[in-house]
Amino acid sequence: MENNANTLSEKNVANNSSSIPVVPAQYRIYFFLLVSCFALWGLLNNMTDNLVPSFAKIFMIKAVDSSLVQVAFYGAYAVLAIPAAFIIKKYSYRVGVLVGLGFYMIGAFGYIPAAILQSYNLFLVSIFILAGGLSVLETTCNPFVLSLGAQETSVRRLNFAQAFNPVGSMAGLFLAKYIILANLNPADLDDRLAMSPAELSAIRDTELFWVCVPYVGLILIAFIIWVIFFRSKLNDKDGRVAMTVPQAFGKLLQNPRYYWGVITQFFYVGVQIAVWTWTIKYIMATKNIIEADAVNYYIYAMVLFIACRWLCTYLMKYFVPAKMMAIFALGGILCCLGTIYLPTSVSVYCLIAISGCMSLMFPTIYGIALRGLGAEVKFGAAGLIMAILGGAIITPIMGWLVDSSALSFMVSGFSAAEAAIRTAFYLPVVCFAVVLGYSLAFRKTND
Repeated sequence: MENNANTLSEKNVANNSSSIPVVPAQYRIYFFLLVSCFALWGLLNNMTDNLVPSFAKIFMIKAVDSSLVQVAFYGAYAVLAIPAAFIIKKYSYRVGVLVGLGFYMIGAFGYIPAAILQSYNLFLVSIFILAGGLSVLETTCNPFVLSLGAQETSVRRLNFAQAFNPVGSMAGLFLAKYIILANLNPADLDDRLAMSPAELSAIRDTELFWVCVPYVGLILIAFIIWVIFFRSKLNDKDGRVAMTVPQAFGKLLQNPRYYWGVITQFFYVGVQIAVWTWTIKYIMATKNIIEADAVNYYIYAMVLFIACRWLCTYLMKYFVPAKMMAIFALGGILCCLGTIYLPTSVSVYCLIAISGCMSLMFPTIYGIALRGLGAEVKFGAAGLIMAILGGAIITPIMGWLVDSSALSFMVSGFSAAEAAIRTAFYLPVVCFAVVLGYSLAFRKTND
């Protein structure tokens, strides 16, 4: 009888929420502007990934040195998330958006003197400032979207907004490919070492100009959004009882759904960035093709990710998000195992399918973890954004598994290089298992 009652309750919640507008009419203009921010940081995330190989070539530095781009980028997320929470707690979500966009514009402008001076260190500083702005935006915009309407549709509303994030990611991939990478001089390290200082400087000037173009060009869009929010009369103060910082964190640490949500988000972001980072290498190793051809499979994965994000957002009108995520997490585990063990003719499609399984996870974990929080929601949002550090930790661990071939003994019938990249996908299996466990533990959290 109890199980039947729970089932009826979930159906009633789903039916009731299906009749509530996802975004009330009075908030739609602000929701549209926030969606633009979601697309903006998706675009910048993917475009910045391509700066690692670009700067390695332009500045003739080692891979480990060029990877400082990611350290600066993800380090800013960790450093600025908590200050962002203080900003939106003391002022409002609106002020948080203004500060985040302001940091982005300052960081992007910093690319100009960095290019003129041909200074890699100045680029790193600019990237840190820019990514700090994105950290403030993510800390602000996610709970902001949750607040723009009824709680019953909050997770669906966040999934809808997050559906535009991979659209921005796809745009960033093409901007990087056709503006930054396409304008890199074909001269390799040996050729550049043989050049005169004047020749090398001229090549760098051209390459760094094209690095700046997309970042500086996007300042205009950011400025338009900034002006609209600055002039708006939106009152997004939630009116809840004020809470001190120790009280907020104390209450958060007493909420298992929240702190397990932060842990789960860490593993989810880790698996997303790790899988996408090593997709091209997997395709090159298994199909024996060059990077330019392998990138097409990455594009297919992104298209599937976008399509599934939109589909899941629609289906959440009828199904409990946590239960949907459990099914997708199980699918992710099976796809990873297929990526490891199945023949190449099938395994590459399992690899692409992993992106479809990941599509609903970030906003769903976020929405479930923050659901029902009171005045501590803003610090809760900061913790979930700090969990993005999972991408900076899990990705190199997976890289170590590829380089060391530590798990290659677990498969047979493949070359050493192919076995190494295949067995590295045991790590995503573990990450999806964490998401599955969280989904099942809080499967009765209805939207």
